Amino acid sequence: MKFTVVIPARYASTRLPAKPLKEIAGKPMIQHVYERACESKAHQVIVATDDARIESAAKSFGAQVCMTSAEHTSGTDRLQEVVASLGLADDEIVVNVQGDEPLIPAQVINQVAENLAGMKDAGMATLSEPIHSLLDFRNPNIVKVVADVNGRALYFSRAAIPWPRDHFAQANVDTLPDNFPAQRHIGIYAYRVGLLHKFVTWSPAPLEKIESLEQLRVMWNGQVIHIAEAVVAVPGGVDTEEDLQRIKKLLEK
Repeated sequence: MKFTVVIPARYASTRLPAKPLKEIAGKPMIQHVYERACESKAHQVIVATDDARIESAAKSFGAQVCMTSAEHTSGTDRLQEVVASLGLADDEIVVNVQGDEPLIPAQVINQVAENLAGMKDAGMATLSEPIHSLLDFRNPNIVKVVADVNGRALYFSRAAIPWPRDHFAQANVDTLPDNFPAQRHIGIYAYRVGLLHKFVTWSPAPLEKIESLEQLRVMWNGQVIHIAEAVVAVPGGVDTEEDLQRIKKLLEK
């Protein structure tokens, strides 16, 4: 099995402008992400950006760069432009690794690609991890996912799903039930190229607009998403200045 990694990197982050170029341990963040992706089994790793400053930085450390439109409304649209420009076949697999994940383990990049390759009826695959905290379970910024016995995603939601009705019917409950199967979604995706070409032709789905979750557009249009628990823990990415300082402390040790 061969697969391609694409790393979308935008300069104009609302919460942390110029995020991919923030220096961590003497390197721009995007270089850390690129190096983690190169540790995977991917046969090629590409940085996709709409900004010349990121292009210049990526080329300085030897990355292959694909310049894309600044008009894309989502990372999936940007990804589709990349695969179209590369002329990849519909059955090839592409893994989208976010440009703000400098600690992304290579093992999960391999895992999500291999999972998709092994599930022929799926057009997309992603990962999850257990939720142990009631605070996390109720947090709408943490996306929850439920799946069937074969690993096919049934639904993604910002709401607390599945809801343990009988447990919370008790008075003064402030913990989750023992062995509760709640899973938080981890935002790494593998796609078959053919699905990406379909995705850009679909209008945003009603459920997608309600939840602000792009993957629901895929399910709305009848496509299977495979999900599995990540084989190793996936450290959080960088969304804020506080996240950046946390990652700096880890990588500068």
